[in-house]
Amino acid sequence: MSEAARKLDYETIWGEEDELSVLTFNLNGETFAIEAIVVQEILDLLPETHVPGSKSFVSSVINFRGKVIPLADIRLAFGMDATETTIDSRIVVIELDLDDEATLIGLRTDKVNEVTTLPKLASEPPPSVGMRWRADYINCLVKRGGEFIIVPNLHAIFAPRKDRPAPAPN
Repeated sequence: MSEAARKLDYETIWGEEDELSVLTFNLNGETFAIEAIVVQEILDLLPETHVPGSKSFVSSVINFRGKVIPLADIRLAFGMDATETTIDSRIVVIELDLDDEATLIGLRTDKVNEVTTLPKLASEPPPSVGMRWRADYINCLVKRGGEFIIVPNLHAIFAPRKDRPAPAPN
């Protein structure tokens, strides 16, 4: 991903705002944050149905208020190991605009923390070197206390295949 594209994703998330209202959650010991405005509901774990032939990180569906929605484990999109569920595990149901259509997606989390605000002044685009994850999957990193909070680019993660950038050559 080019420096210009990373800068564009970074500017898009903040717009003209100095703060971003987010829901924070944990995945494999890392703290992530998604915009609170896309969060529809936080659920206890639900029965899920595996979907053969699906993407590895969206391999099952759940029944959410009578609708079948995909259940994603974005830790797999980031190359993290899957983990066992615990008493703190939750599903965060989000609504994203994908291909000009409102799409509900469940995100599996290890633990939901809080709704908070993150200041733009404490944020920066992902670095182009030294990242263990795909830079296009991250909108920005926000420093809070002694840790970094990762704000994922959900649109890039869930983009239909035709819109996804080609993988970098090895």
